[in-house]
Amino acid sequence: MILEQYYIECLSHASYLIGDEQSGTAIVVDPRRDVDGYLEDAKRYGLKIVGVVNTHFHADFVSGHLELRNATDAWIGFGEAADTEYPIARLAHGEHISLGEIDIEILATPGHTWESISLLIRESAGATPTAVLTGDSLFIGDVGRPDLANLGNGTNTELAQAMYRTIHDVLLSLPDSVLVMPAHGAGSSCGKNMSDQLTSTIGEQRRTNPSVAPMSEATFVEMITEGQPSVPSYFAADVALNKSVRALLDPERHVPELSFADLRAELSSGTAVLDARSVEDFAAGHLSGSVNVGFDGRFAETAGMVSDIGDRIVLITYPGEEQESAKRLARIGSDAVIGYVNSRAAGTIPAELSDLVQTAPRTTTPELAQLLADDAVTLVDIRNPGEREFGTIPGALPIPLAQLRSRIDELPADHPVIVHCAGGWRSSVAASLLRAHGRSRVSDLVGGYNAWLDA
Repeated sequence: MILEQYYIECLSHASYLIGDEQSGTAIVVDPRRDVDGYLEDAKRYGLKIVGVVNTHFHADFVSGHLELRNATDAWIGFGEAADTEYPIARLAHGEHISLGEIDIEILATPGHTWESISLLIRESAGATPTAVLTGDSLFIGDVGRPDLANLGNGTNTELAQAMYRTIHDVLLSLPDSVLVMPAHGAGSSCGKNMSDQLTSTIGEQRRTNPSVAPMSEATFVEMITEGQPSVPSYFAADVALNKSVRALLDPERHVPELSFADLRAELSSGTAVLDARSVEDFAAGHLSGSVNVGFDGRFAETAGMVSDIGDRIVLITYPGEEQESAKRLARIGSDAVIGYVNSRAAGTIPAELSDLVQTAPRTTTPELAQLLADDAVTLVDIRNPGEREFGTIPGALPIPLAQLRSRIDELPADHPVIVHCAGGWRSSVAASLLRAHGRSRVSDLVGGYNAWLDA
């Protein structure tokens, strides 16, 4: 049996290729949109991809089921409750998919969404299960959140109650030896306390995962409905894309380099500019109105918080990172990157654009302490609710980064504002976003809450 995991750090997303070498057949589970890796590995193993299964309608990325169907003529499978614009196989609880000797049993595991399923894998029919692909139901160290999508049926409480039954009646009933292989890892907004481990076992999760410990249903519901990360605005758009017949990703797509004249024209027409350089280089000099979303962090997800799917976007990147940056945006459905401009030596903006360049003010911990003592600044904490449980800076206004665009009017227009996160990466995103929306007296805290705590 072939069971390959494909993991991308930028979205904390795991997908899988399951194949039977004897029959030469395979399926792909929860694929990303750039599908070349699955196709190449299938060819290497001598496999034909005959099916694509999504464990649920993903909210944080655009799934590659349509791309794989186009490349292989594979069928597309979802849980029974799914409703799509394209033909699907509706996979019911207890149904089996055969790949030669390999047996894959469908488990209905609602709770994250109503249509959520897991795939229980046996090397042969009747054998002890080897692994379970749990989608966003059971994570390593956590369970899926119940508030992202419910297909218009039920409340978050009802989904949380369904998750309780999924965990205790379905998944924890499996043998302790069964490998747990979820669709996401640490950092994903689809849960709050995920481990950075990529696989585990049912037994290990039974012993170590606080979200699946013995507890009442009411306690469980309260635990998983509180403290979840704020939902990025693009999530709703991606759920809709994953239900729809949409444009396919072009595997030969190449984003062009823009001339300086073309860039100036785009800026004049209001095209968004995402600067993918480091916080330090951005602060030293950037194009006025650009937003700093560093390529070295959660680039795609964060870009989806500060721009809309469909927005025309120009990228400012270090040489060699422009095509991968555009690909990461395409993974969340943001296909309208119309070009890029590279920074030059030491990360500087080209001299030909010097009249458009400005610096970004930053604030140190001692400076912030004095400003707060003088009541001379509005401090904004852009961390997620779960992060703030471990401590806050007194007087900080909590507005998670994912909500900042929609809550700008809550901030004073005529008073200095300082934003902070945990370590200083997201705060540069937030401060640049506010300045791009006309708030000129905005700075961010160097080192974030961690620096404040250390001081």
